[in-house]
Amino acid sequence: MMNVYQAIEEMRRLSARGGSFSFSHMSYSIARRSSRGIVAVRRARLCRRTTKSRNRYSEYMLDYIDLDTGERATFWQPLLLTFNDNELALT
Repeated sequence: MMNVYQAIEEMRRLSARGGSFSFSHMSYSIARRSSRGIVAVRRARLCRRTTKSRNRYSEYMLDYIDLDTGERATFWQPLLLTFNDNELALT
């Protein structure tokens, strides 16, 4: 079973080559202190990371673009659940 960190490295590799991937993650908002459940993205590519001056938690998050909607979003790395339809381990 692939772990979260291996999946993130593969996401970075695919994104650097202009490729895409699918993934899902559990949503969480610190501001609202709540989750809206699981978010599934069919085609995504990682984007440049938000600077720490704009988001103090940026080193724990990944920025991506949903290639189907064109929307940019972020998610917490430890909340990554699947990568290309494979479940992930947090270890």
